[in-house]
Amino acid sequence: MDLILWRHAEAEEGADDLRRPLTAKGRKQAEKMAACLSKRLDGGAITVIASEALRSQETAKALSKQFKIDARLNPGVLCGSYLEVCNWPREPGKTIVLVGHQPELGRAAAVILAGKELDWELRRGGCWWLQRRVKEGRISYSLRMVMSPELL
Repeated sequence: MDLILWRHAEAEEGADDLRRPLTAKGRKQAEKMAACLSKRLDGGAITVIASEALRSQETAKALSKQFKIDARLNPGVLCGSYLEVCNWPREPGKTIVLVGHQPELGRAAAVILAGKELDWELRRGGCWWLQRRVKEGRISYSLRMVMSPELL
């Protein structure tokens, strides 16, 4: 199973947190990261899931017009709900992209890679690509890619 944790790109300020759209810079960030991911995914099947926040949905749309929306990815939820949404690690052979928020994304990555919640930072528009593999009965977890739009 491959899990891509993608933080929404830069968004406008606003009182209604779920209705804040991406800025022009944010749209460019999302497009750059989507192009990077698309190239590496090489046309493979993916499931994209975004939070109810408009900025997450606009970020997800840069990668796929077909995506699901799940309130368990909304700002302020527990990081465990991120792993619940994607059924980590029980979806072998699948690639799932979660488009969400800090600090939950960083904490979910820490749980997978370090075994406990830590405040790891994902930059706006950036992603962490994690992989769970089973080979000869042994399970391994690896970090395939960490990328921010500024580096593309």
